Amino acid sequence: MVYYFTSNVVDPPAFIYVGKDKFENEDLIKYGWEEDVWWFHVDKLSSAHIYLRLRDGETWENIPQDLLTDLAQLTKANSIEGNKKDNITIIYTPWSNLKKDGSMAVGQVSFKDHKKVKRVLVAQRENAIVNRLNKTKVEKYPDLRQEREDHLRELRKKDQAAQLARKKEEARIAKERAEKKWQKEHAYDDLFTEENMESTSNQNRDENWEDDFM
Repeated sequence: MVYYFTSNVVDPPAFIYVGKDKFENEDLIKYGWEEDVWWFHVDKLSSAHIYLRLRDGETWENIPQDLLTDLAQLTKANSIEGNKKDNITIIYTPWSNLKKDGSMAVGQVSFKDHKKVKRVLVAQRENAIVNRLNKTKVEKYPDLRQEREDHLRELRKKDQAAQLARKKEEARIAKERAEKKWQKEHAYDDLFTEENMESTSNQNRDENWEDDFM
């Protein structure tokens, strides 16, 4: 089972999800979306794994502060130990930075690059935030593997469409350049047609043509 939450502090609302237990967490680790999933956890304490699915344009540097506060509060609230303590630290990192190997327990992770792990201090639980988020809670039993495969298939379609559009644009530019080059190279062709050459030739003038200049 996976719990889904919605944060309305941003527009459009943010999509947040949480594994029910360590086994669901394991699947969330395995079937995450590389380009847009962020992982939140209480530092040095047991807690749920909280995921944020980033919207278009969001990056490491520009997650809105109000949304970050929502995520930190939700992470704290879903930690048995962390929920009881003040001044705890929430860590977060991209899903792609999670490291998992066979020696780790179910649901346990490490990091590929510790420089990509950020921290946010939570002084205390803010019930208004937690209650607001809990009102949006929905329980589902998703096929995470299928969702990932569908997502990757959609990305491939978009990439193919982008490549096709790029090739068409390159062909258009190449054709336009070829036409301009041809026009430049043949700009004076009309001046040297047989008709124009004859009209300017002295050989075809009558014997009195010089009188025009007298």
